[in-house]
Amino acid sequence: MFRFAFRVTQEPLSSGDLLARIVIGTFRGNAFNHQQPPLREATRLGAIRPEFLYCMLKIIDLSDTKEYQMSIEPAVPTEEYAFPIRDIPFSTNGSWLDVSPVVGLNDIRETVHVVSHKTTMTSVVGLQPLAEGAGTWLGRPNVLTWTHESDVIEIVFQDNETIRIQGRGAGLRLEAGVSELYVDQVDDSYVLSVHGTGRRYRLTLLSGLPLEAYKVYDRSVVGFPWVASPAGQDKWEIAIEEMDAGAVPHSYESTFEELKEGQLDSFNTYLNQVAPWRSERTPAVVAAVYVDWATTVAPDGFITRPAMLMSMQWMDRVWSWDHCFNALAIARNAKASWDQYVIMFDHQTESGGIPDAVSHSEVIYNYPKPPIHGWALTNLLPRLTERPSEEELRAALDALVKWTNWWRTTMTAPKSKFAHYHFGNDSGWDNATLFGREAPLQTPDLSAFMVLQMEAISSLAAELGDEASATYWASEAQELLTNLLQAFWRETHFVALQARTGVERWSQCLLLAMPIVLGSRLPEDVIDGLVETIEGHLTEFGLATERTDSALYESDGYWRGPIWAPSTYLIVHGLRDAGRNELADKISVRFREMCERFGFAENFDALTGEGLRDRSYTWTASCYLLLAEEAELALQG
Repeated sequence: MFRFAFRVTQEPLSSGDLLARIVIGTFRGNAFNHQQPPLREATRLGAIRPEFLYCMLKIIDLSDTKEYQMSIEPAVPTEEYAFPIRDIPFSTNGSWLDVSPVVGLNDIRETVHVVSHKTTMTSVVGLQPLAEGAGTWLGRPNVLTWTHESDVIEIVFQDNETIRIQGRGAGLRLEAGVSELYVDQVDDSYVLSVHGTGRRYRLTLLSGLPLEAYKVYDRSVVGFPWVASPAGQDKWEIAIEEMDAGAVPHSYESTFEELKEGQLDSFNTYLNQVAPWRSERTPAVVAAVYVDWATTVAPDGFITRPAMLMSMQWMDRVWSWDHCFNALAIARNAKASWDQYVIMFDHQTESGGIPDAVSHSEVIYNYPKPPIHGWALTNLLPRLTERPSEEELRAALDALVKWTNWWRTTMTAPKSKFAHYHFGNDSGWDNATLFGREAPLQTPDLSAFMVLQMEAISSLAAELGDEASATYWASEAQELLTNLLQAFWRETHFVALQARTGVERWSQCLLLAMPIVLGSRLPEDVIDGLVETIEGHLTEFGLATERTDSALYESDGYWRGPIWAPSTYLIVHGLRDAGRNELADKISVRFREMCERFGFAENFDALTGEGLRDRSYTWTASCYLLLAEEAELALQG
């Protein structure tokens, strides 16, 4: 399935190695040919995944049973990077379409589908290759390929709305769900009207022979059409185009190979811009950048500017703290990064609140998410390769002031010094054990983020010449920091307070260690206590959000145990600012190695490292990029 450079030595593996069985194809010269029939059997160590470019294989030659140990070296050319379509959907930068077997929340099909994320995530059409036996789908940044023996089907994006599909040997059956179908009298194409997306999809046969006409039963399209190569021709090709309404016939002048080359050039340009620092020591960078690149959509509906969704699987929204990490990761692409940072403020209310989430057709305000935007801006501005204009900075300053005052009024009880969360979801830690039935809660992480946000406002106001505002917000930040330590610190740990009664609340939840984001602003004894707390959450793979020895720990409990990217990055960043680099390094290494083995899932089992929930999550990919860049630049000096 993958092509790598390799070395083979006759050194047997240790009998203690943990092995999982796979089947691979033939080796020719220095490359692994995934299109050839499997001739050798291999076992790979543990759960190390070859698509992330580092693994060790035990080769068993079926002809003479000699055992070999093979070291797989990372393949450098981008076109050699490949990914399993179950884990990472195939798409392109700017498109709301993807091709994947994942068609809804935990809805994973046997074959791949063209899926649209406009209005709501909906399967437009299934793609069923016609061949004797099962083939394999494998994604690359520019093309998705299905192979079975000598039969090949390839998929490439022509543009954001149009997918081209080409086949040799095997035919293709197109299957749709609840849709209406007609033949366009203008150009004889098939047109689907799909209720889930509220859009139409034109299917045009560019070459080849349709073997069966469509059938329509109760608006459910069954098996239309089958396409294959006519006698004497080598290929067939079709195009699938998403239309908001009717559209004039599309131009298909570019050849399939030209489209593949253009897509690869587009991805490589983005890769080289975002991660020029990458090396063989950062083996998952291409994968991480692809996830971010392919999950970025063009403005449409309520998405007001180019935006990185959380996923092209079912978490297909922008959430109002997730976007900050994505903005930081692509800071070398300054325009895209700034768009990503400010996008939620496009929907800021008059009172200053910003949405919980924005999707193509929804703006949701019921959970605000934590105010990390000041922290993000402070760290983003020095990273950007191009400084925002003064007008943009003044708009950002005004938005941050309104956002901060929203917390100080709407989310702060009368006579209280501290804002509160109504629900765990407000904090971003939805079902964390700290909340239980005790919300609303005043938590130390919220006040810590507010301190950093006030400092960011002060700094930006000073830069823009408003000294009075700069002085005011600096004073407010210092006062809140003093009050935070007095109210929430208990000798060795932080506690939360019930907002109405002031009763203390505590659990073995990592959320109570989040004030480490204050870094060097904290007294040494507080840093020492937080370090001890953080170390108690550290597993082989990273920071469990609930201690693994807690009675409330759940391996797949969302925020009750699994490892998450944002909490990891915030804590590593705070530890470095506090001068605790050894622990920061340890956490960073473990998180990065986990991603290199298990990909960029929404979260991970804290004890096994296995990816959980949505398997292609941008803020996970972005946090990997941030930590990998930090480590790589440190090594490069």
